[in-house]
Amino acid sequence: MTLDTAPLPKVLLHDHLDGGVRPATVLELARETGYTELPADDPVALGEWFRAAADSGSLVRYLETFAHTVGVMQTADALHRVAYECVRDLSDDGVVYAEVRYAPEQHLEQGLSLEEVVEAVNAGFRDGERDAAVAGRPIVVRALLTAMRHAAKSREIAELAVRYRDDGVGGFDIAGAEAGYPPTRHLDAFEYLRRENAHFTIHAGEAFGLPSIWEAIQWCGAERLGHGVRIVDDIQQDVDGRPHLGRLAAFVRDRRIPLEMCPSSNVQTGAAESIAAHPITFLKDLTFRVTLNTDNRLMSNTSMSKEMQLLVDEAGWSKTDLLWVTLNAMKSAFLPFDQRLRLIEDVIKPGYR
Repeated sequence: MTLDTAPLPKVLLHDHLDGGVRPATVLELARETGYTELPADDPVALGEWFRAAADSGSLVRYLETFAHTVGVMQTADALHRVAYECVRDLSDDGVVYAEVRYAPEQHLEQGLSLEEVVEAVNAGFRDGERDAAVAGRPIVVRALLTAMRHAAKSREIAELAVRYRDDGVGGFDIAGAEAGYPPTRHLDAFEYLRRENAHFTIHAGEAFGLPSIWEAIQWCGAERLGHGVRIVDDIQQDVDGRPHLGRLAAFVRDRRIPLEMCPSSNVQTGAAESIAAHPITFLKDLTFRVTLNTDNRLMSNTSMSKEMQLLVDEAGWSKTDLLWVTLNAMKSAFLPFDQRLRLIEDVIKPGYR
């Protein structure tokens, strides 16, 4: 009998707020905010455009998709609505805990301050949690504040994450093009976060290789790696197929550094050839702390249920495998230990039984 992943409890650590907006919402917000650059004027056609652009193989066209979603997320009301709908969509998909990231610096074009951006998103998340619980689909959502690698606001965004960490902000991240923008450019932000006992993850090892991963861990002190698929470059196989881990790969596995892996997104960007050949299965079998994530639900036309189902159907995953990566994710969440344990024992394990 085919495994149906839809009813299973899910934990999501790597999801971009501006990459998960409903197409109908993009259209409505464009009309409300005066944004006139959309490539289609009905929800179905717009959703298809986003997916085709993300699948095109053109980095320019892929990045253009985010210009449109960010373009309509420039007011407090728009940010609140997108955040609220994000929570409801995730809870309807069976997600019980999620960390959703966004870059506050990208939402200032119509006069909002960084603080107003964070407060609008936080309010949307809280209202979404409340209504999801009323609907019988409880979920906990934490925000991750992202700084852009090519910009110079990382210390400011890090301070913002610390300022709001008792108001629903779980941690900090950097994102954007890896090549030419190493994480050590933002060392001041990471050193500040460590002094403040604050959590952070770093996008590393997606489009760039082992040096990006090494810097993120050894120079910057990353607790988790966003994507991290290129860690397989440090694993060799002998003539009998037995794997031999290099020093960096062994360190990542030994230290249980979580890998926030996003199969569908990686196939779109060329970081993996297919779902069946995605490194997540190889790394799972080697007992790395892999986690399963969506990255950008709109651009990849995906959800946590779809990502799970793809691994079941195309990579031979079992329910035991899915439980294992779900527990990995919950153990790795930027959430107090007692709350993580409560979700594991009271929600996730019973849900899988």
